[in-house]
Amino acid sequence: MHLIRVALRNNPNLDHSVLHSAPIEWDDVYRYAAAQGVMAIVWDGLVELQKQGVIDGSIQPSRELRLRWAFNVEKVEKRYKKQVSALTQLSHILSEYDIRVAPLKGYGLSLCYPIPEHRSCSDIDIWLFGEQKRADAILRTKHNIQIDEDEHHHTVFYINGVMVENHYDFLNIHAHHSSRDIERQLKQLSNETSEVITTNDATIYLPSANCHALFLLRHAASHFAAAEIVLRHILDWGLFIKHYHRDIDWVWLRNTCREQRMEQLFDALNALAAELCDIDIALMLGTTRRPKLEERILNDILRPEFSKKRPEKGLIRIIWFKLQRWWANRWKHRLVYRDGLVHSFITQSWSHLLKPKAIKR
Repeated sequence: MHLIRVALRNNPNLDHSVLHSAPIEWDDVYRYAAAQGVMAIVWDGLVELQKQGVIDGSIQPSRELRLRWAFNVEKVEKRYKKQVSALTQLSHILSEYDIRVAPLKGYGLSLCYPIPEHRSCSDIDIWLFGEQKRADAILRTKHNIQIDEDEHHHTVFYINGVMVENHYDFLNIHAHHSSRDIERQLKQLSNETSEVITTNDATIYLPSANCHALFLLRHAASHFAAAEIVLRHILDWGLFIKHYHRDIDWVWLRNTCREQRMEQLFDALNALAAELCDIDIALMLGTTRRPKLEERILNDILRPEFSKKRPEKGLIRIIWFKLQRWWANRWKHRLVYRDGLVHSFITQSWSHLLKPKAIKR
C-alpha cells in the first residue's frame, strides 16, 4: 500500500519509516501486487524510492526478482500499447460508417494515472452510442470478424488478438431487476461526452463524468457482490475522482446510490479511495465515514472472506462453487442491490438458463 501511494506522487511528505520497521518479503509483495492488479504501480513506487535513496541494497529485492518484475512490467506496457492500437484501429474502421467509439473503464481511466501504460487491463470495453448492432454487422460482413453473442449485455470479438466487449447495455439487466433503473439513467447520460481525444490519428470519445462515475460504481459494486474486487478498482475510482470531481453531480449521484440502497458501499469506496490515493475526502461531497464497514471491505479486498478456488472444469462442481460463493457473499449483496436474495437467486438462475455458456465463465 505504501509503495502505491509513493507511485501516485500525491503526497511528497510520506513517512517511509514503515519500510524499515521489519524485513520485507519482496517475493510476497510482488505476487500480491500482481494478484491485486497493481504490479506495475508498485514497481513505480519501488523505482521512485530507489531514486530517492530510501530503498538501498540492504532492503531492496534480489536482482533476480527485480529482473523478473521489470520484465513483467514491460509486458504490461506492451499489452497496453497493443490495446490502444486495437482501439484506434477499431475507431478508424467504424468512423467510415459515422460510428463513434467510446471506451469504458480501460483506456479512459488509464489517462488518470501518472503512467497510463501501467494500468493493467485484460480487454477493451466499448460503447457505440446505440450503434452496437450496426457495428457488429459491419465487422462481421465487411471485415470477416467473428462476433460472439453468448453474453447478456455485450457481444465479444477480437481485433488483432485483443478482446473487445461491445456493450449494447452498460449493465447485465437480466441478473438483477434493480439494475434496469440504473441502465435507463446510463443510456440517457450516454449521449454526452466529457472529452474527445485524438490518438494515432483516431478520434476517441470519453463518456461524460456523470455517466462514467455511475457506471464505474455499479460495475465495481457488481464485481464486489458477485465475487470480489481488488486494489486496482479502488485506484480507478480514486484517480477518476481526483481528475473529474468538479464535473460530477454529487447530489444526483448520492441520491441514485441511496435509491438503489448502495449508499453505504458508495461511502466506503470513497473513504478507501481517499486514503489510498491521498485525496481530500471533502471532494467526495457528503461522504459519511463508517470505519467498521470500511475495514471489513478492505480486509475482503486484501484477504477475501470466501477464499475457495474456482474449479477448472466440471459443470456441477462449477455450479456448486458459485452457489457457495453466492451464499457467502450475501452480506455484499445487501450493500449493492435493493433486490431481495430470493428474488435475485431466481432472476440470476433464469439469466443463466437464457445464456447457458456463461455459467462456466
